[in-house]
Amino acid sequence: MFFGRVVAPGEPLWTDEDRAWALALADVERDVCPDCGHPWSETSRPEAEGTYRAELLRCHACAAGATTAHTFEQSNGDTRGIHLSIHKKE
Repeated sequence: MFFGRVVAPGEPLWTDEDRAWALALADVERDVCPDCGHPWSETSRPEAEGTYRAELLRCHACAAGATTAHTFEQSNGDTRGIHLSIHKKE
């Protein structure tokens, strides 16, 4: 958990260490594939081909949402701007 620090009058909002951590995080986030979340710097190397395996997983919450949206669309519902709110059954 991040609690931060209390900035006293005359102290900078960001310390040198704060800036270093923020820049390091930006570097890490810049190197992430938006689809799988693995680092581009590793996964895009030619020698990485064939070194990953994948599993198909179904998110049943997303499946329920997709089914509802598909049914709505098939009944000539206008899906522009539609967002789904998915809740677990009780």
